[in-house]
Amino acid sequence: MEHRTLTLGHSPDPDDAFMFYGLAKELIPARGFRFEHILQDIQTLNERATRGELDISAISIHAYAYVADKYALLPSGASMGDGYGPMLVAKQKFSREEIATKKIAVPGTMTSAFLALQLWLDEKPSTFNLQPSTFDYIVVPFDQIFAAVRAGKADVGLIIHEGQLTFQNEGLVCCEDLGVWWGRENDGLPLPLGGNVIHKRHAPATRKIISDILTASIQFSLDHRAEAVQHALQYARDMGRDLADKFVGLYVNHWTLDYSERGRESIRRFLGRAHERGLIPHRQELEFVV
Repeated sequence: MEHRTLTLGHSPDPDDAFMFYGLAKELIPARGFRFEHILQDIQTLNERATRGELDISAISIHAYAYVADKYALLPSGASMGDGYGPMLVAKQKFSREEIATKKIAVPGTMTSAFLALQLWLDEKPSTFNLQPSTFDYIVVPFDQIFAAVRAGKADVGLIIHEGQLTFQNEGLVCCEDLGVWWGRENDGLPLPLGGNVIHKRHAPATRKIISDILTASIQFSLDHRAEAVQHALQYARDMGRDLADKFVGLYVNHWTLDYSERGRESIRRFLGRAHERGLIPHRQELEFVV
């Protein structure tokens, strides 16, 4: 039987590796499809999505605002910050007003962390009279942000991925957890960070089949957690098994199996607020594979 090959882009991170364990090791039915796993950092995947290059891809929810014409959101594979999220860290504690005047190392301008930072800075603009698009920042690969702050290339770092669990080991302090802030200001909703999308060149019926395969992979990993975490350890930068398992638990959970209406509302609110404040070009109509 000839298999139809699809490109599947995701980050070389423990949570994504965990999600796609069943698929990568061919432990679940692929229903006539073969998946070519393409591992790249999220900023690169975001940029590739704007060009419509991959069949299926992990992207930042922020980036979805720029690719909604090409891609539909899959109902599973989400990374939601439920009471936690990207963090602003520094050598000493800074207030929001102080951070607004500092140089911030960010992991990419199309990341959801960057958009959350802009919304956070813009929350009380009268306090320091600063437009969220004019603050001082430098783009640094996410795994080099600690070094940039330690070396003084930036005063504050916006950290994602496992850095949220390891920043104290770097001698840094948390100035703000943007996931905590978002939940506090939005009825306890999770901060939408990442999702999986599928190109609209595939017919709706095909999208549904692929969606079910990806969901089955996530469920398989949750049902075989020990084996899936062991697989994910190869992508766990300087993390032992326990820390990797904790990190996976932050971003592969019930939100990952399905956004639910609360998750969808959080995305609508996140991108809606961004549009209202002029941070993205137009209001998004979310299109989910159902």
